[in-house]
Amino acid sequence: MLGANLRPAVARFWQPVVRGLLRTGITADVVTAVGTLGALAGALGLIGRGVLFWGAFTVTVFVLLDMLDGALARARGGGSLYGAVLDSTGDRAVDAAIFGALVWWFSGEGDNRLLVLLALLCAGLGLLTSYIKARAEGVGIPCDVGVVERTERLILALVGTGFVGLGIPYALHVCLWILLAGSAVTVTQRFLAVRRAGRGRPIPVVEAP
Repeated sequence: MLGANLRPAVARFWQPVVRGLLRTGITADVVTAVGTLGALAGALGLIGRGVLFWGAFTVTVFVLLDMLDGALARARGGGSLYGAVLDSTGDRAVDAAIFGALVWWFSGEGDNRLLVLLALLCAGLGLLTSYIKARAEGVGIPCDVGVVERTERLILALVGTGFVGLGIPYALHVCLWILLAGSAVTVTQRFLAVRRAGRGRPIPVVEAP
């Protein structure tokens, strides 16, 4: 839920950049692609090699473009369906890359099996969190509840990773345990919300043409 509260402040921050991009003709889809590719490079190329602080920093910078593309699309009169799918797909790819990079590093030279397990569990619950919302909205049920959404997931994972890179022990352990608990609560909240909203409602039937 933090993401919804941060969006107005982030939108104000990006306003001068949006005005500049409007003049250049760069589209929101281009910004989405650059942000996704940059975050993937930071996760796989830096975090995956144990360069934890700079990897977390790089991913954070490019993840901020995730909010810039939306502001740019609105400034151009609204986004497209393709842009929405591209944005969501990029988000999932970046999430997978961050946790995959953590698993790769800590299952090898990082040598910490507990962090490998925590990263895998957090990645799985993160996918469930997103899937439940997408599936619910696909059948007409809003599903925005939850104490941990993507913004909180990224903050916890990247802050923990960055602090470990600065030499602060157990920072990632603490952040991933918090993320694991919060994600489990969020999955439960979304299941209960869908159950309440969907009680007595039949599955929509799409008639064949």
